[in-house]
Amino acid sequence: MIITIDGPAGAGKSTVARALARRLGFRYLDTGATYRAVALAGARRGMDWGRPEELARLAEGLRIEISGDRVLLEGEDVTDAVRSAEVTAVTRFAADNPEVRRILVQWQRRAAAGQDVVAEGRDQGSVVFGDAECKFYLTASPEERARRRAGDFQAQGKSQAVESVLADINRRDREDVSRPVGPLVRPDDAVEISTDGLNVDQVVDRLEKIVRDRLAQVKRTTP
Repeated sequence: MIITIDGPAGAGKSTVARALARRLGFRYLDTGATYRAVALAGARRGMDWGRPEELARLAEGLRIEISGDRVLLEGEDVTDAVRSAEVTAVTRFAADNPEVRRILVQWQRRAAAGQDVVAEGRDQGSVVFGDAECKFYLTASPEERARRRAGDFQAQGKSQAVESVLADINRRDREDVSRPVGPLVRPDDAVEISTDGLNVDQVVDRLEKIVRDRLAQVKRTTP
């Protein structure tokens, strides 16, 4: 079974997807990390971001692996490096590159082939796994997402005003829905769940019940 979880930044996709995968015994696939890995590789090579064809050639030859919560680039654990502010600032050059997206969509499909997977990102249910058996779209108000992000920064020892984070969230939302390739959309057949006022366990409980109901339905209809 393929389960997709899409939604805007700060809605809790990664945390919920990891927890749901653990409960179900599924593989967790953080597809956003693949774009970050390409961006990291480009930054390390001093990539000219104005030449997208060079980044695509680089992506074609990269060895990217997702092992549990860890991200490996050419065998190196870059889990923390791909989440740095520096990489975040240039990830859009990979995410908005049509050829890079084509390469990584193929990688994501190969990674999920023949496995039970929870895949989260921005276009999982709409593009990568359009025929997924179970699709979710997590959302939350911009204010709630900003508070969460500010809390994450504080936990990392970084102080950032909620107002500043909110402005960044709103900018990111505008960019994500208007991207030329792989824009953020809610698939028509996705179950939308607002995470406002809910903790992680409450959200995962809802998703898990829906998934197990689907699994039971499949078993009843399978000869």
